[in-house]
Amino acid sequence: MSKSGLFVIAAVAILTLLSLVYFAITFEAPEGTTTVVIEPPAPALQAVEPAESPTRSAQQNSPLPQIRIQPQAEPPAVAVTDVEEVEVARPPEEIEVVEEEPAVVQEESATDVIQLPTLNSSDSFVLDGLRAMQNGAALVELLARDQIVRKFVVFVENISRGEFPQTGLPYRALGQDMPVRNIDENLFVMDESAHARFDHAVQTFVSMDTEVAMAFYRTLSPLFQQAYAEIGFRNVSFDDTLRAAINNVLRTTNMEGPYQLVRPSIMYLYADASIENLQEVHKQLIRIGPDNTILLKAKLREFVALL
Repeated sequence: MSKSGLFVIAAVAILTLLSLVYFAITFEAPEGTTTVVIEPPAPALQAVEPAESPTRSAQQNSPLPQIRIQPQAEPPAVAVTDVEEVEVARPPEEIEVVEEEPAVVQEESATDVIQLPTLNSSDSFVLDGLRAMQNGAALVELLARDQIVRKFVVFVENISRGEFPQTGLPYRALGQDMPVRNIDENLFVMDESAHARFDHAVQTFVSMDTEVAMAFYRTLSPLFQQAYAEIGFRNVSFDDTLRAAINNVLRTTNMEGPYQLVRPSIMYLYADASIENLQEVHKQLIRIGPDNTILLKAKLREFVALL
């Protein structure tokens, strides 16, 4: 080997030694031990090596460890099909709400609202209402002049039990004695003309307009119920009691005369015990006669149908 070749080899060795010394001085060892685990690349992805640059050969000859950076796949692009316009809501505005008073709806009716009087002062109201009806003036002439509502309630309550009150009636007394014929000094017979005493009262009653009379009864219903409570029936409907009274009259049967009477005292009694033991309301229908009884029952059936 020539002397010049030896000089070159010696120069390269000296330069290499100086480089190792330089790296040894400047290199800082990391604290602790760090283990880097590099996952193998997915088989489906093949790294595309970039084109070889002029500096690659220099990096391969470099004594530093080589680090290869794995290219990351870019996230797929999201296709935007529709772009909706976003409307920004305006803040709510405070609006003063004015509450309107509910409208009063007035229903048309055949009668106006009626202010009822008190029970103690109801007589004139009842009599005026009856006078306004068909043939009402004639009916008023037959009625009592005071406490009509209370007397009518007591009368109906007695009839519902089959009784017939002798006093406190809602109508005036006829003022006529029952005509009789003597059979002997202890036995009498009711004259057929005795039934005629009731013809006018029955005819006046049956001539009333049933619907108008029932409408007036409905108007007076609170007064009837109040009077009914006064005699101890606070939780009983007076309508039910009136219905029971009418049905009690309708259940009676006609009894054929002549009717023999006895008079042990002031009052006449039926000589036939089967008649005398009947309910008082039934015996009263015998007094008014079979013809008047038929008319009365027909009218009462109209009333109970509307009650």
